[in-house]
Amino acid sequence: MKKILVLLLVASLFSCAEKTKKSGKLQVVTTTSMLTDLLENIGGDLVETQGLMGAGVDPHLYKASEGDVSKLAGADIIFYNGLHLEGKLVEVFEKMGNSKKTVALGEVLPKNELIGSDYFASNYDPHVWFNIGYFKAFANTVTTQLSQADPKNSAAFKENETAFLAKLDALEISVNKKIATLPEEKRILVTAHDAFNYFGKAYGFNVVGLQGLSTATEAGVKDVQRLSQFIIDHKVKAIFVESSVPRRTIEALQAAVLSKNHEVIIGSSLYSDALGNTGTIEGTYVGMFTYNVNTIVNALK
Repeated sequence: MKKILVLLLVASLFSCAEKTKKSGKLQVVTTTSMLTDLLENIGGDLVETQGLMGAGVDPHLYKASEGDVSKLAGADIIFYNGLHLEGKLVEVFEKMGNSKKTVALGEVLPKNELIGSDYFASNYDPHVWFNIGYFKAFANTVTTQLSQADPKNSAAFKENETAFLAKLDALEISVNKKIATLPEEKRILVTAHDAFNYFGKAYGFNVVGLQGLSTATEAGVKDVQRLSQFIIDHKVKAIFVESSVPRRTIEALQAAVLSKNHEVIIGSSLYSDALGNTGTIEGTYVGMFTYNVNTIVNALK
């Protein structure tokens, strides 16, 4: 049944492609909100960017809608994270590969630098945007792809990339400065699912998620009990919910800690698999990263 649905969706993509009217600009579709922000920075007004997933959307569980079919049909290039982050869309992108330009940005990164997993389908942690250096690599790949598709604007794309990389350089400096205020023994980050391993590797945090790398897996009673004991043993002050994951899992964890006569607070919600609302500071990659770091450090001090 799944394969039939995929084939029907792909057939719909190409049947409506003929009806798509273009504005004259390069038509780009992105999956996650992080990639939408990236394309808006690099492409600017020279590219018409449409994102499939908005604020609070979980890409692990996302299913294409009829509106998405129209967007994908009219796209000149489709940028997605890859590494099986968009699990239910992967087959669609793979089927479209020979007829549409699809770019899996995460899969451009060196495999020997990725975090492996014995429990996730791709064997790699897909949450690579929490390494700012990797997001810089994304920017370079996007600039190259846009320049190849629209050579007359390649200089402008490169100029936009340079400006965006300067923002990322400044972000790295501010993040390191903020994290330096948190003692190393307090750098224990407990979240709803394993979205922050690249962040932890880059900044010296011990990251522990209640769920695995994908939110498609449910945390069980044993997971809650195991992690509650870890929190007590390591005197963890705060644990965190995520904007794209139901709050109940972390509330159950807090309750388990409290039942053992220990206290742990729930810090503010972190942005993991999606940015904040469009038009807000947290609705940008730089703003999201800054907000997360400030929230984590302030809660754990």
